[in-house]
Amino acid sequence: MRFFNRVAAAATGFCVLFSTAAFADVVTLKDVTGRDVEVNVPVEHVILGEGRQIYFLGALDRDEPFKRVVGWRDDLSKADPESYAAYLAKYPDIAKLPTFGGMKDGTFDIEQAVALKPDVVLMNVDAKTATEEAGYIEKLAKVGIPLVYVDFREKPMENTEPSMRVMGKLLGKEEKAEEFIKFRAESIAKVTDVLAKANPKKPLVFVERAGGYSDDCCMSFGNENFGKMVEFAGGVNMAKDIIPGTFGTVNPEQIIAANPDQIIITGGNWQGYVPGGAWVGVGYGADVKEAARKLENLTKRPAFTGVQAVKDGQVHAIWHQFYNNPYQFVAIQQIAKWLHPDLFADLDPEATFTELHERFLPLPYEGGYFVSLTTSK
Repeated sequence: MRFFNRVAAAATGFCVLFSTAAFADVVTLKDVTGRDVEVNVPVEHVILGEGRQIYFLGALDRDEPFKRVVGWRDDLSKADPESYAAYLAKYPDIAKLPTFGGMKDGTFDIEQAVALKPDVVLMNVDAKTATEEAGYIEKLAKVGIPLVYVDFREKPMENTEPSMRVMGKLLGKEEKAEEFIKFRAESIAKVTDVLAKANPKKPLVFVERAGGYSDDCCMSFGNENFGKMVEFAGGVNMAKDIIPGTFGTVNPEQIIAANPDQIIITGGNWQGYVPGGAWVGVGYGADVKEAARKLENLTKRPAFTGVQAVKDGQVHAIWHQFYNNPYQFVAIQQIAKWLHPDLFADLDPEATFTELHERFLPLPYEGGYFVSLTTSK
C-alpha cells in the first residue's frame, strides 16, 4: 500500500496546482470480462502483458506512447520486427525496458512485476485462463496492483470499442478514445453502407492464418477475428461452420471440396520465430515483390490443388497483426476491395491507414501491409 499512498500524495499535490479531482481518482471500471476493477487513474506506471499492446496504447498517446510503460512482454521484436525497429529508432530507451515472458507459457515473472510497482497490469483476455490458474490476480491484489483485461484478438469486432474505452479511462484519454472509435466506425461504414445498398453476391473466402509459418495446413478463423472481417467486407467465411471458436484448423480436403472464390493468407516477418520460413512477410515497409513471390509459392501446396481462387489469381496476403489490434477497419476495407473491386473502386485503404497514422499513431505510415496475385501478375 505504500505505493498507492505515494500516488495519492502526488495526486494531492496536483490538485493544489490544478484544483481538479481528475488526478489519481480511484475509479471502478469494468474490463472486457465483466470484472469490476478499482484503479487509480490516470495511471502513470503500466506493465504491458504483451508488447503488441503498444498498438493501442500508441493510438491514445502518440507523443509519448512509452512514458507510462515500466515493463512489457518480449514479443514485439519477433512478431513485428519492422514496427519494433521503427519504434526503437524513435524511442531508443525502449531497449532498456524490463521484459517479461507470457502468462500462457508460464514464464511471466510476478516478483519482477511487483518490484516495478505498476499502477496496473494490462493483460489480453486470451491469457485469462492461465492467469487465473496461476492465481496472479489474487497475488497482485495483495500488494495493491490491479489487473485489467482487454481484447483485440478473441472477439475484436465485439470488444475493440469497450477495450479502447477502458484504455481511455486508464490513461485519462477518454476524448481521444472516443475520437478513435468514431473514426473506426466511420471507416467500417464506408464498406457496410455500400454493401447494404448494393446487396452483391457474396464470394466464398478461405482465410489461412499465418500461412507458411509451419508445414502444416491449414490454420484458419471461425466466426470472429478475420473470419468476421470477411463477413463485414461482403464475403462468406469458408471456415465459419467448421471452426466452433475464433481459431482452429481445416484440412486440405475441406478446402478443395469447398473450392473458395478467394483466398486470403495472413502474414508477417517471422524470421525471429521461423528463420527462412515460407511465411509471407507483409507489414511495415515490407518488400511487396518478395512477399508476392512467397505468396505464389504457397499456392502450389496440395491444399490449393484445382481451387478456383488460384486459377483466377484471387489470392491475397494481409498483415497478420490486424488480428491483434484496433485497426481492423483498414483490413475490412482492403478485403472489401478484393472481394468487390467494382463496388469499391474508389475506396482507398492505404489512404485510410495513412490517415490513421497521421491522426493517432506515433510512427509515419509505411506501406507493405497488403499484396495480391491479382495485381502482381
